[in-house]
This record gives sequence, C-alpha cells and structure tokens, in this order.
Amino acid sequence: MNRNLTVVIQAGGRSSRMGQDKALVNLGGKPLIEHLIESVDSIADDIVIITNNKPAFMHYGLRLVSDKNPGAGALPGLQTALQASSGTHMLLVACDMPFASRPLLEFQVEQAIVKHADVVVPRWDHHLQTMHAVYRRDTCLAAVTDALATESKRMISFYPDVLVHILEPEDISEFTTTGRPFFNVNTPADLAEAEKMLY
Repeated sequence: MNRNLTVVIQAGGRSSRMGQDKALVNLGGKPLIEHLIESVDSIADDIVIITNNKPAFMHYGLRLVSDKNPGAGALPGLQTALQASSGTHMLLVACDMPFASRPLLEFQVEQAIVKHADVVVPRWDHHLQTMHAVYRRDTCLAAVTDALATESKRMISFYPDVLVHILEPEDISEFTTTGRPFFNVNTPADLAEAEKMLY
C-alpha cells in the first residue's frame, strides 16, 4: 500500500449519453463503479470518489467529495480531484473504465517516481488516456489552477507547464495489446459491449 498516493475515482460527470448515472449502471451483476473499486483496492490507503450524488455511494465507506461547480467539465473536475488528494501523487481513474488494469496502474505509479514526472499518461489509439493517469499533486494543481484562470477547459491544456511522461503502446505491451483497460462505457451500446467483454 502506497501511503504517498491518493486514488481518485471520477464519478462526477453528467452521464448524458447513458441517460442515467453510469457509475451505478449494472455490469456483470454489480454497479460499474464497483469494478473500479475492486481494481484499486489496497493500492493506497486513501481512496476518494468524486460524486455529486453522495448518498448513492456512502455504503462503500470511502471518502466522498463533490465538485465545486458540477458539470463544469473535465479540467475543473481534475482540479477537484487534486484538491481532494492527500498524497504526493494522485492516481486518477474514471468510473466508466471497468477494465482498468491494476498492474498497469501500479506500473504508472512506479514510473511517476522513477521518471520524476508530474504526469504519467498512456497513449492508446492516438489518444492520451488522461482518466487512467498519475498526477503529482502540487505541481499539477498549480498548473491546472493557472490554466483555469485563463479559461482553458481541455484536460491537457496544462501539460506544457509540467513534466509529462507519455507511455506509448510499446511501453505498456506487457499489460495490454488490445487497449482493453481504456474501454469507456459511455452509452447503452458501450454497456452491451462491455458485457460481452466480461466473458
């Protein structure tokens, strides 16, 4: 267990494409978010769920934090997550990534320390997987706050101001060759596909 790490599960999105709170939709007999909780359990002693519906998640016994400005977007959501973190590093995972890879996440945390990086983020299918990433709390919080002050909204808008270590597909081939850990469940069709991927 890493005591200098906070794990944050981001479940504060609007879920507009799902039509209901996607963190709570059923996948394989349990809510989507439970797949994430199981993946990160015991990685750190501080696990936080970012949610704007605290009563729905109280029974998990984890720390719950709400966005200051619900629905404001991904970058303000990242600021909330960083502010909620108590460790020197934050491991951020999205509630809609039920196949998040624990070995890969642990590798990313290790790389953040070894590479002295502020951000460790995989790139898959030409997209940075910013919701399956590690962030150094202090440097990233300062950079995100500065970016928001200039009305930037993109999740990567602060990257030029911090040290970013990108993990290319070849760097993570030991953990995935299909991109399964980065599969997002955003729509009912995605949910149906995820059900097939379980078996």
